[in-house]
Amino acid sequence: MADTLLIDPGFPPADEAAWRALVSKTLGDKPFESLMKATVEGLPISPLYAASERAAGFPPRPFEAGRAWDVRTLSAHPDPARANAELLADLQGGAASVIVQGHATPDALARALKDVILELAPTGLDAGFRGPQAAQALHTVARSSPGAKLDLNLDPISAFAGSGASPGPVAAHLAAAATVAADLAQTYPQASLFQASGRVVHEAGGGEALEVAFAAAAAIAYARALVGAGLTIAEAFARVTLGLSADADYFVGIAKVRAARVVFARIATASGADPLARIEARSSRRMLTAQDAWTNMIRLTVAGFGAAVGGADAVVLGTYSDALGLPTTLARRQSRNAQLVLMEEAHIGKVTDPAAGSGYIETLTDQIARAAWTRLQAIEAAGGLVSALTSGLIARDVAAAVAARGEPKIVGVTAFPPTSPAPVEVEPGGAFPDQPSPRLPGEDSVCPPLKPIRLSEAYEVAA
Repeated sequence: MADTLLIDPGFPPADEAAWRALVSKTLGDKPFESLMKATVEGLPISPLYAASERAAGFPPRPFEAGRAWDVRTLSAHPDPARANAELLADLQGGAASVIVQGHATPDALARALKDVILELAPTGLDAGFRGPQAAQALHTVARSSPGAKLDLNLDPISAFAGSGASPGPVAAHLAAAATVAADLAQTYPQASLFQASGRVVHEAGGGEALEVAFAAAAAIAYARALVGAGLTIAEAFARVTLGLSADADYFVGIAKVRAARVVFARIATASGADPLARIEARSSRRMLTAQDAWTNMIRLTVAGFGAAVGGADAVVLGTYSDALGLPTTLARRQSRNAQLVLMEEAHIGKVTDPAAGSGYIETLTDQIARAAWTRLQAIEAAGGLVSALTSGLIARDVAAAVAARGEPKIVGVTAFPPTSPAPVEVEPGGAFPDQPSPRLPGEDSVCPPLKPIRLSEAYEVAA
């Protein structure tokens, strides 16, 4: 208050009483409560918050002067040669790390990663149930680089949740992934082994607290599996990365990433492990539109902003054409440059935890963390994440959030639709090369699938 008076003594300081008086005059006969909102999970959002004095309940991501966060790109092109060209262009254009999606054989990965220096560019996988085969294939490619910072991103639980079935018992897939991970952990001491991702919940329409709880429950399941495969509990948690979605609601996104750090810190501390979470945030696919797809550039930039301000260690932004098909060179460059502008021109990463002290963000962080903890307890009480999926507990929570969301306001679709078509180019797709079978002996596990949605889809069809 004193600083405000010193800056401009001609303006008296505004207090809450003055603000409320102005709001009451503007609202007229409407009650003040009409300004209250809530998330799809019922967490209240007020129109005004006082500055917060709440201390951060988590260790924030360490500040790095050279690079505020890891600009990470992903190629899902089925042609390994084309995937290679995309990844090399991204690395030359400012990306720091890459992910190869879908390829799970030594030949395909060798071609996709040709000329990528694995000791300099952290390299990750996204292979679903084929994760163990892809990890072994990556080992074949990287065996001469023990210092490589690999991200195996093993995540059989998300694959199970998304598809609603596993080729063989899901418990067997978890054990197989842990065995491969524990073996490769000795060769690659800097490798991240599992990704405990809650994105499957987000993409199916679920809320933030459930997404954080799902990621936390997956982290517990993967840590247990790694301990069973021979790692210590501290080593296990250190080798697990949390995966979250980032969408255009950046305030909620900031709070969600911070809340995930709170929950992870509590779990890890209770287990005797390092409380510092490592978080990869990927842009939401459910927020993207096929109609007037150019507006997706705004959504992606805002999502990147939220992920960075929230303190994600690595950010993966999709492209504006993802709702239509594979991206062109232009689409990939735009996505990559959006992050670079946020980092190098907007200087988003110059402050560690810039949201700290905001009454709104601190309160919402606390609300999401508490709600996520309650859901995590329910998941563990149900027998763990796999059991909670099998019983339909997770699916029911997701369905409730979808029902509570109502009709969204989507620029370019339900609001300000284009008066004329604005064509967007995409690349031709095709089939992936021959892939190893992910099937394991035994009866398939099943659960209600968390099918991905696109929020605009019903309205785009109507248009």
